[in-house]
Amino acid sequence: MNVVFHYAAGPGLAAQLAALPGLAVTICPEPDEAALARALPEMEVLWHVLKPCTAAMIAAAPRLRLIQKIGVGVNTIDLDAARARSIPVCNLPGTNSQAVAEMALLLMLACLRRLPQADAALRAGHWSTDPATQDSLGELAGRTVGLVGYGAVPRLLAPILAAMGCRVLHATRAEVADAVGDRTDLPSLLAQSDVVSLHVPLTPETTHLIDAAALACMKPGAILINTARGGLVDQAALVDALRAGRLAAAGLDVFESEPAPPDNPLLALPNVVVAPHIAWMTTGTFARSLAVAAENCRRLATGENLLHRVA
Repeated sequence: MNVVFHYAAGPGLAAQLAALPGLAVTICPEPDEAALARALPEMEVLWHVLKPCTAAMIAAAPRLRLIQKIGVGVNTIDLDAARARSIPVCNLPGTNSQAVAEMALLLMLACLRRLPQADAALRAGHWSTDPATQDSLGELAGRTVGLVGYGAVPRLLAPILAAMGCRVLHATRAEVADAVGDRTDLPSLLAQSDVVSLHVPLTPETTHLIDAAALACMKPGAILINTARGGLVDQAALVDALRAGRLAAAGLDVFESEPAPPDNPLLALPNVVVAPHIAWMTTGTFARSLAVAAENCRRLATGENLLHRVA
């Protein structure tokens, strides 16, 4: 079965892909449009990561039988085009949850301890911390952390935060059984939280969920963490809030436009910790993801029901 892995792969991952039984996996880095064009005519399965899977891509792949998201969010797949061809779309819930939970915690700590600034200062030859910086260094313990959403990632993250001495709040549409912390509505969560972390999918209803009005509701000096989707946040409003000092910091793994252009104003702000949408990317995530993706290929070949079909 011809599979296209539409992402770059290091030597270790490439070896794992080559060793998958019954699959001929072509590695196609996202920027390589020529390689993708060569691969599309024979592609039977697309293992999609981040670069949008468009209607034009689907039309250029006459043998395509399955679009497998390597991850959870399918907002980067043209679902209407897939449905028009009766091509199933599946995702991989839970396979990257541990990695994303750890990255959210990492961004919280990096913002509170201003780790990028400390790293840069030491590399520049400055051993002593700027006295003005001392007043801005904080701990998670004793703070209120608000989790927007309570899916697989918050289920892992909330107990860790509680064990570290945080008060945990969560905003969800419905009550969640066995949730750690207290459920509240979004305005109340924003008003009470020292750290707000986003964990909801990007939909028409959640686009710019955190806009200028929501940011104005947040506690002065609060921190915003986003490891979900960039479109959840109104970027211009966030820049204004950070520049004005209404927010102390933001930790961002995702952006409204990806790849984030070099002139993105968030990249120029010293109180922003950034990463290039890699919260999900660990060897553990790849191992779990490839196991389920390969199983779906086996099921496709035998006509069995696919795992985690979303469209």
